[in-house]
Amino acid sequence: MRPKKNSMPKILLLFLCFTFVLRAQIPEGDYLATVEKDGKEIRFELKIHQNYLIISQFETNPANFIKTLGGFYSDKNNLLKVQLEFNSNFEMDGIKELDLPFTYNEGILKLHYGEPLKFVGMPKLQQDLDGLWLFATRGPDTGQERRGDENPRKTLKFLIDGYFQWVAYNTDTLQFFGTGGGTYTAKDGVYTENIAYFSRDNARVGASLKFDYELKGGDWHHTGENSKGEPMYEIWAKRDVQ
Repeated sequence: MRPKKNSMPKILLLFLCFTFVLRAQIPEGDYLATVEKDGKEIRFELKIHQNYLIISQFETNPANFIKTLGGFYSDKNNLLKVQLEFNSNFEMDGIKELDLPFTYNEGILKLHYGEPLKFVGMPKLQQDLDGLWLFATRGPDTGQERRGDENPRKTLKFLIDGYFQWVAYNTDTLQFFGTGGGTYTAKDGVYTENIAYFSRDNARVGASLKFDYELKGGDWHHTGENSKGEPMYEIWAKRDVQ
């Protein structure tokens, strides 16, 4: 009598493939959608990395920040289920979770976010600082206390495909303190931000800021001058949200 073949490897392979398909429905990256309302251009920006996303909304001319929200998501059966870490409109709408129907095909993401939106994936551009970062401490790194993921008060930076966004918030209360974003480059130790939206002051839109950066032991050391022209030294820690 011939022994039965072990079917477990095939079952495991099918499970892994199925899981991969679910997680790979929307590739990581930066996606943009634009609509016109009352003669104004409104831009929607969606960033996706691992199981984390941020959606931001702003007007371009004249510059005017509208809102941003973000958190952990899962995608299944063409539905994005998002557990929010922050919501700039939380005091008004009280929203902590989102269900967003979507379809994705060849770089085009159709997402229902209050209204049907057509997002286009931006060209892939890998740079040194791509990923999610949490503000850890002021430099230099001389053993001072660091702020970690366990701390509800967070400042997050999300960089991918040449686009950046920082957000300051509290995960316990969903309180929102501010955000800004746009395009960036990180090359030869020089980090440059080109601001496209800024919640605290729309007049800052269009500014270009340059800083020095260095990667040390997995940390991002960020140095230069702040908006007041004062010396600045920040240390950011990579955030793994997978």
